[in-house]
Amino acid sequence: MRRKDREITDFARIRELIQRCQVCRIALFDEAYPYIVPMNFGISREGEPLTLYFHCAQQGKKLDLMRKNGMVGFEMDGSYRLVTGPRACDTSMAYESVCGCGKLEGCDAAEKEYGLARVMAHYCGEKDYVFDQALLERTQVLRLEVHTMTAKRNG
Repeated sequence: MRRKDREITDFARIRELIQRCQVCRIALFDEAYPYIVPMNFGISREGEPLTLYFHCAQQGKKLDLMRKNGMVGFEMDGSYRLVTGPRACDTSMAYESVCGCGKLEGCDAAEKEYGLARVMAHYCGEKDYVFDQALLERTQVLRLEVHTMTAKRNG
């Protein structure tokens, strides 16, 4: 990272930043160009390495690409605030962001409800979630084991 003064290295602070983000963008390999898709997500309860969870339909382009190559990049950001100055070049954006890489794969049946509960907890808080079995059968839950990540804050 070029701007070390903006880097966040403390894992607890990175986790807090992630909890403030609303969308995680996943970049998959798609021949000549990356395929990027924004997704709702959840976070593993504790510890390192960090694991992110996503839900989606059981068919689609991202799943096809994941099966070919599950090594993905991800990005999430938030806390935006425009910072203006007297000159155009003095204008900037305050923000927080996390970028990283990891392995994306489907969850087995035993981990599916846990992953969905982590997504729900991210947006609605910690609760004992009960999932409709018919909906569970039609839902794919994905797990991203984060291998590397960097975090940054400006402003």
